[in-house]
Amino acid sequence: MDETYQTYVNRVARLTIPDIYQTQLQNIQKSPKFQGGKFVAFPGYTVLTPPYAEDSLNEEFYHHLETIQQQLSEQIDSDMVAWVPPNSFHLTLADLIWDKSYQEAVQDSPDFDQKIKVYMEESFKNYQKFELEKNETKWQLLGLLVFPRALVAGLVPCDELSYKKIVQLRRSIYQNMDLIALGIEQQYYFTAHISLGYFTENICELDRDYLASVLTTFDDKWLEAEPKVLTISQVELRKFEDMTSFLPRNDNPRVEL
Repeated sequence: MDETYQTYVNRVARLTIPDIYQTQLQNIQKSPKFQGGKFVAFPGYTVLTPPYAEDSLNEEFYHHLETIQQQLSEQIDSDMVAWVPPNSFHLTLADLIWDKSYQEAVQDSPDFDQKIKVYMEESFKNYQKFELEKNETKWQLLGLLVFPRALVAGLVPCDELSYKKIVQLRRSIYQNMDLIALGIEQQYYFTAHISLGYFTENICELDRDYLASVLTTFDDKWLEAEPKVLTISQVELRKFEDMTSFLPRNDNPRVEL
């Protein structure tokens, strides 16, 4: 289901065009992950890079994102966007299961949490069987993107190998029949991003033309600046309770890229 390298780069680059911002901002919705001034319970599992608070390798990269988020928050009414705590910034490599689907899966299989760890370990071992080059996996910030329920920073691979590694990792996960039997399936094309904030119930009052101009201004600055690059050395299965809490455990399966 994932695209070729060039198709991916072209698609994500197009998402930073001002006209596309205008179109997407007409269709945004409030996020179910945030209600009444706080992030709500939204349990599930994901495969991600270590969050900012744990990732000393990418400290400069995440500090830059934190600065961008702060500048955005000064220009966008806080009633419109619920900003993600910077220490939980991360890159998701594979969405697995969440919210009601997760709750129902646990009801159907009380040992679900143990099973997913065993099966993810298998997927990571299968990934390692593909003898890909050991070059560093690097992804570059491209610009701000508007998702239906969130404002995010979009990334593109610095080279084709960096993209190929992520695609192969995702195939190892989504083609694992044991995981499929647990109710885990690929539901979206991969769009590498780091969530900065989620739209709230107040978006009906949002000045969409103004926000589109703000996002375009930020993208123009990025084009003129030195590229900001995220180095991916390791990814891990994490359980989350909400969009700010990704629980580290010693027995979480992990793999080096």
